Amino acid sequence: MRYSPLVERIMGEGADAWKLHVKAKIAKSAGEDVIVMSVGDPDFSTPENVVDAAINALHAGDTHYTGVSGRLELRQAIAKHHQALSGQTVGADNVVALAGAQCALFATLQCIAGPGDEVIVLEPAYVTYEASVQAPGATLVNVSQPAHGGFRPDTDAIRAAVTKNTRAIMFATPNNPTGVMMSEAELTAIAQIAKDFDLWVIADEVYAALTFEASHIGIASLPGMAERTVTVNSLSKSHAMTGWRMGWVVAPEEMVHHVERLALCMLYGMPGFNQQAAIEALNNCTDNVQEAAGIYRRRRDLAMSLLNGVDGLSCLCPQAGMFLMVDVSSTSLTADMFANQLYQATGVSVLDATAFGPSAEGHIRLSFAISDAQITEGCGRIKTFVDGL
Repeated sequence: MRYSPLVERIMGEGADAWKLHVKAKIAKSAGEDVIVMSVGDPDFSTPENVVDAAINALHAGDTHYTGVSGRLELRQAIAKHHQALSGQTVGADNVVALAGAQCALFATLQCIAGPGDEVIVLEPAYVTYEASVQAPGATLVNVSQPAHGGFRPDTDAIRAAVTKNTRAIMFATPNNPTGVMMSEAELTAIAQIAKDFDLWVIADEVYAALTFEASHIGIASLPGMAERTVTVNSLSKSHAMTGWRMGWVVAPEEMVHHVERLALCMLYGMPGFNQQAAIEALNNCTDNVQEAAGIYRRRRDLAMSLLNGVDGLSCLCPQAGMFLMVDVSSTSLTADMFANQLYQATGVSVLDATAFGPSAEGHIRLSFAISDAQITEGCGRIKTFVDGL
């Protein structure tokens, strides 16, 4: 049978990055001695009050169609959460609730870029950005945040990458996979480029609530940026709700209307019981999020203490999130070879970070969203593997 050439746009290295992880998950579910450090899925349970809110809504018959953009109470809660997190004052009319951050990002790009347009993406970047940009026919333009510079943005390179076809600059802060948080000076420089060339900025802030030493700054809060910034966020990481698929877009009202029309074709509204759970999470789980951030910080320090002393490995200290970037280039193995040989030898699955972009070549990404005992065992196996090379 014949397929549309559009299917080719959602393929690539990023989309293929999960093969080893899937293999490890299957082996673990079969009872094999596997430690999965290749995905950022919190090991905490969703807060009990959030689960209860969904159950109560289901028992109350909340199983019918809902408004496409999300219930007013939910959008108000998101607006309040966004203001507290990013410093930008918005209202419910600036919010669309969608099925997770990936859906929100995909919908945003459908409304901004098309064939012939270019989207500058600061890499290392999350593995599905490539497919999300290419799906509407746009061209992804990678701008390196080089490892030798600590994976921090090169604003001169960003400015140099702008052409007459550029429509947007897209990045994540805090970053996945690096855990780097952009400073106010870096965000201000990027904001100036966007204003100089009349560009959109798409800011993925999924890890903004899980910061360690410094506070998050949202680029939309900077002067002149509210009208040209789309912020994507979700409850997946911050509230241990990856499987609930609750995300959102915060944007100017006109953009919100465009996203709503796209959501009408894709989703026709989020499930009501999910929305009630999200309302409870946003309004009554601040302590849970702060506790989670503290636990991740402790686990980060644990993983770094176990790996930093290993000859051939070098860790970048993440400022936020749940991932650790490890430079394995001194082992004389490529990151892909390292990840596959490590799994075969020890049962520890990590991600070849090259999938996040050329800047991450020679690095692996491992998750510390697992128990202290699993981190200790997993890092111990990594040490044993490296020592045996």
